[in-house]
Amino acid sequence: MDCVLLLRGESGAGKTVNTKRVIQYFATVAALGENVKKGGSLEDQIIEANPAMEAFGNAKTIRNDNSSRFGKFIRIHFGPTGKLASADIEIYLLEKSRVVFQQPEERSYHIYYQILSSHKPELQDMLLVSSNPHDYHFCSQGVTTVQSMDDGYELDLTDHAMDTLGFTPDEKYGCYKIVGAIMHFGNMKFKKKQREEQAEADGTESVDKVAYLMGISSADLLKGLLHPRVKVGNEYIVKGQTVEQVNSAVAALAKAIYDRMFKWLVGRINLSLYTALPRQYFIGVLDIAGFEIFEFNSFEQLCINFTNEKLQQYFNHHMFVLEQEEYKTEGIEWTFIDFGLDLQPCIDLIEKPMGILSIMEEECMFPKATDNSLKTKLYDHHLGKSPNFQRPRPDKKRRYETHFEVVHYAGVVSIR
Repeated sequence: MDCVLLLRGESGAGKTVNTKRVIQYFATVAALGENVKKGGSLEDQIIEANPAMEAFGNAKTIRNDNSSRFGKFIRIHFGPTGKLASADIEIYLLEKSRVVFQQPEERSYHIYYQILSSHKPELQDMLLVSSNPHDYHFCSQGVTTVQSMDDGYELDLTDHAMDTLGFTPDEKYGCYKIVGAIMHFGNMKFKKKQREEQAEADGTESVDKVAYLMGISSADLLKGLLHPRVKVGNEYIVKGQTVEQVNSAVAALAKAIYDRMFKWLVGRINLSLYTALPRQYFIGVLDIAGFEIFEFNSFEQLCINFTNEKLQQYFNHHMFVLEQEEYKTEGIEWTFIDFGLDLQPCIDLIEKPMGILSIMEEECMFPKATDNSLKTKLYDHHLGKSPNFQRPRPDKKRRYETHFEVVHYAGVVSIR
């Protein structure tokens, strides 16, 4: 019989650590006892999938030095005799904004600092990077070290994990090159042309490094950023870009590249964990980011907290509603108790038609949409109409402007 373990808790509660313990346990007690794969054994590969994903998908946050910035569902498949057959991983909601922006006291993904740790100078030479994270804007807006973590040692663990999983040198170093290219993306500079709004490159050193690491032409890269082709009707036209638009395009491109690289990485891990052995049932482990309330809460926090809200509603419904209905079915004398734990109004606020997500998607379709136009629409539809939507409360300590607040089961979150 298939079953799933759902690990829940707020950020930093220990969900990922317990996920690793569960995976290690099943991989050990159900080990095949023989090597049916290239690289490491299947049980070793299942265990080593975590360090590889953590290097590229975990980061230091205010509350947790090794916070998962993505959700994952790991299925361990067993054969008719109860031995391991294979495994696969699905991922959700990688926090892409962290690639280009970090809050104070936080870091970008661990892999950046592992590469810059000076532990493998030859890797730094390959990626054309120094050993100082502050030389790279995209990974130095918060802190750059973690007291509880040795980045050089962690790089060895990442390397070993990818080797155990059967990554070829080209595949492994290809991932590193993309990380290096993104560091150089953050150092690209642009300026306004004289007497016009059109942007132009302010030096090409970083552009050349990005192009070299990604195997593309510097000229083509600049052309795509400065004069992108856009589809108008059935035709493509070339449009000009201001400096602000180019900087936004660079950040968007860096986030998209990292996201695709991470998805490819997980797909490659799944390829390693696959075998042709017969499967009869699986045990799944769901590990998602916990509920988060930061000083700066953006779209990622809205998605993470929405997911946690739905999971909490699922738990409440089964624990407090269906359980009492079962008492009635069994003929037990029972007076129904309303625990007041229905979270559906908050869920509806976010996911229903003309809810927060729907209005955000609609605004994305308008070229001239702004944060203020989004805020106005949200206020028109929900302020005073939904108890879970409210204006930001005054807070002189707050360093960022907030647009609205969502009242969740675990607290009130200010969204920017």
